[in-house]
Amino acid sequence: MKKTAAITGLDVGTTKVCAVVAERTGSGVRVLGAGISPSSGIRKGTVVNMEAASDAIAKAVREAELSSGVRIASVTAGISGGHVTGFHSAGAIGIQGREIREEDRERAVEAAGTVYIPLDREVLHVLPTEFSLDGQEGILDPVGMSGVRLEAKVHIITAGAAPLRNLTKCCERAGLQVGATVFQPVASARAVLTDDEREAGVVLVDIGGGTTDIAFFRDGCLRNISVIGVGGNHLTNDIAVGLKVTIAEAERIKKTKGAAFESGADRDAGIEITLPDEQLASISRGDLISIMQPRCEEMIQLVQEEIAKFRGADGAACGVVLTGGASLLGGFRRLAASMLGLPARIGNPAGIGGRRSLVEGPPYATGIGLTMPEHYEEEHVDTYAAAMAGLAGKVKQRVSDFFRFSDLSHSYKKEGGTLCLKSRK
Repeated sequence: MKKTAAITGLDVGTTKVCAVVAERTGSGVRVLGAGISPSSGIRKGTVVNMEAASDAIAKAVREAELSSGVRIASVTAGISGGHVTGFHSAGAIGIQGREIREEDRERAVEAAGTVYIPLDREVLHVLPTEFSLDGQEGILDPVGMSGVRLEAKVHIITAGAAPLRNLTKCCERAGLQVGATVFQPVASARAVLTDDEREAGVVLVDIGGGTTDIAFFRDGCLRNISVIGVGGNHLTNDIAVGLKVTIAEAERIKKTKGAAFESGADRDAGIEITLPDEQLASISRGDLISIMQPRCEEMIQLVQEEIAKFRGADGAACGVVLTGGASLLGGFRRLAASMLGLPARIGNPAGIGGRRSLVEGPPYATGIGLTMPEHYEEEHVDTYAAAMAGLAGKVKQRVSDFFRFSDLSHSYKKEGGTLCLKSRK
């Protein structure tokens, strides 16, 4: 297999594992190949069976290698789940009245990101939202300006240390190194949002199999995130229970005949289903939608409740962008627009060249986004020790680690983009 400057994005979800191999271009990415395998051992974004998850990852990567002709050794992995949370922070530095340089901007962001993180958490991203200079607020880029005191405001996204380590271990078992770990809606936003939407204000709703991720952007920056524990698999389970069919048959019915709300013309249309004993039966489409609509309404209501918590989200001029597999459900966009009172569109990945037919549509937004660069982002996959600025912070953390992890080595090693403690064993 050939060597190339390709980047592999690995989307490990509840329903599927997707590996996308692409080269970055001036206008986006050129897809070289992709591999998809049914997900196993993953539930709501968290590894629950290490061996099964590793096998699913290895299968998707092997398929991507065959498809692209590229030997894959390192991946950028996406992560989600209820353990991922975000919070705001701020920090300031002195400038002494001179012109602000890029390194000053970075120091201010670092100061804002230097906060206490519990030992069971890991920092995924420290994302600048705005700056203030000598009391002047709302500055998006202070480089080139002059002042005395520069303050940075950031949004910090953290994940559970154990889920993050388990995902990294699964990749390592599959023979992969994790170069970076990215919160999945951050990656999806790269693929489906326009610059105008980010500036004017938009809410991204990424509906996965086990969870739904929500991210609010405004002024070009990510402002808030949330994860709710409802996704497309809940619709599948509702159909399986309501119609007394297998999960596989329920998934087929959902994808081919399902809808988020009932329209009069379709109500009496017949649908043929296969029962567990392989006998055929017929139901009306109205019966199917009566099972699915309440769950769709519940999902959108939960999204609405989370958006209401986001400061400034009432100014989301560009409304909602829906992505992920379940966003393709018939009528879901219209139902979301009606319930949320906001414009809504389906987010398809853009800026894709090459073999784009392999990864077209919302289900592949995260995988594509993981291969795309992000111009404004300051990414960190760090422990608190790495986030602490200065020798004193590092010494304090090492002393804390000595008592907290007495059986662990204090030599830190970069593993999969994460600074992890290595066991002596």
